[in-house]
Amino acid sequence: MIQFEEQRLRLEAHSEELEALKDALGLDQLKTDIEQLEQRTAQEGFWDDQENSGKILKELSAKKAKIETSDSLNSLFEDTLTLIELADEEEDLSLLEEIVSAIDEFEEKLSSATLATLLTGEYDSKNAILTFHAGAGGTEAQDWNEMLVRMYTRWGERHGYSVKMLDFLDGEEAGLKSAVLLVEGVNAYGFLKGENGVHRLVRVSPFDSSGRRHTSFASLEVMPEIDDSVEVDIRPEDLKVDTYRSGGAGGQHVNKTESAIRITHLPTGIVVACQNERSQHQNREVALKMLKSKLIEIKEREHLDKIEDIKGVQKEIAWGSQIRSYVFMPYTLAKDHRTGAENGNINSVMDGDIDVFINAYLKDASGSKQ
Repeated sequence: MIQFEEQRLRLEAHSEELEALKDALGLDQLKTDIEQLEQRTAQEGFWDDQENSGKILKELSAKKAKIETSDSLNSLFEDTLTLIELADEEEDLSLLEEIVSAIDEFEEKLSSATLATLLTGEYDSKNAILTFHAGAGGTEAQDWNEMLVRMYTRWGERHGYSVKMLDFLDGEEAGLKSAVLLVEGVNAYGFLKGENGVHRLVRVSPFDSSGRRHTSFASLEVMPEIDDSVEVDIRPEDLKVDTYRSGGAGGQHVNKTESAIRITHLPTGIVVACQNERSQHQNREVALKMLKSKLIEIKEREHLDKIEDIKGVQKEIAWGSQIRSYVFMPYTLAKDHRTGAENGNINSVMDGDIDVFINAYLKDASGSKQ
């Protein structure tokens, strides 16, 4: 039947891309590496060095995940092809919707896996720390800032990442003046690093009784979460540590003790804070990790030889340098100004459907390196 033939051709059009993915992943080398790592885990005394054994197990898990991704895609391709042939033989049009859905899923997973092979930067595989700041404009900008926090939280959940709020400062009437999210999972930073910049909103403000159109801005800073495997020399005398009470609705542990921590790095003026953990010690630990991440990110972005070369307070991104606009009125459109990528379904975008922008940025960045 013509309907099934169309779907078969649509699926088989990706066969070369599927083979190219196998080559990009280097499956033979991955299998050799996994065998060697598993031999190391079986050696006597492997568990005596917890730090080293943890690193090896993490590397082993990441390599196995790549093979599982390839195997899963191959299975989905073969299973869908079999289903098409079966439905065609039986002339069973009731299976057409299931087939279309399966091919949609295959295309989405293949695209994501292919893009992941482009993430070869030193910190691309790390977790991501997202820091949001509302621009000028009071309540309207703070509400926009909270909408962005929700958008990236939904994006993380769609992709199976764990998303945790580390710190926040409520707006005076609504929204958030600032917020810090931790997105945990393989390649979180690699996928999100291109989201760094200023985001612009155009809409009729719900806070304007005259129903006028407003333009608001919020900045997003994306950093890799740096773990203990990366050495960053931070001297205790360079730190100013303040404690304060956590804010917001957080249950019995909120506002009872000064467990929240704010750390200022005196040489650079960088400030980090954490209030999400239950104890002052835990919040200090997370805040220090955020500071390390911030210092590393600046060092990499400014192509400095060492952390000590960072001079002075780092300025906020200029509001005129927006990377993307989100328009609700007089039409609906989200457009990335760097790549030209667009999505007219603004409600879907605000619900975390931003892959078109992330993918376009990664492809452009990869092409510029060629």
